Amino acid sequence: MIRYEEMMKGVLVVISGPSGTGKGTICSRLSRENSKLYNAISLTTRPPRQGEEDGVSYFFSSEEDFRRLILEDALLEWAHVYGHYYGTLCEQVEEKLALGFDVILEIDTQGAEQVRRREKEAIFIFLLPPSMEELWARIQGRGTDSQAAIRERFAAARREIEEACKYDYVVINEDVVETTKAVEAIILAEKCRAERNQNMIRRLKEGEKG
Repeated sequence: MIRYEEMMKGVLVVISGPSGTGKGTICSRLSRENSKLYNAISLTTRPPRQGEEDGVSYFFSSEEDFRRLILEDALLEWAHVYGHYYGTLCEQVEEKLALGFDVILEIDTQGAEQVRRREKEAIFIFLLPPSMEELWARIQGRGTDSQAAIRERFAAARREIEEACKYDYVVINEDVVETTKAVEAIILAEKCRAERNQNMIRRLKEGEKG
């Protein structure tokens, strides 16, 4: 007999959205509530901040090593942001998917475009704010940025939202609990798609016994 969990193979999920939409909160909640869901850890060349641990917060790397990984095509996606490199190791993602984990990449639209070119079966979800007024309030509410930096973040957010139509799904993050449920529902539905389960269908047709 084919068990139901056999059709539940790990999937790669890309979650994007502008600053202030709560990507980090949603991704953290998803991984806390799902033991078979893994938040990929980014590799970066920026120095660790107080309290950050290598292999937990980020994988920390020298710029030389990071550039070598780019040349070796060992990164699923990467970007140069504010003077530092950030990326995702292919090996990390492939290993977790092979173990049956769903893997979440919390990345920007630039990184998502790189993943889109390489991983045809990945699921792309874009988080939207309830309104631009709410987004402005959230960005302002950080309390750590100057007014110039706030305006810059808000302008960047508007540009990112223009990329939302390239994604498979958009989810408005008005309530963390409901947004988490919506993303979980998307992942489950995608994992049940017939094209993702051709081997299971073939085995049933052939009458294979467990």
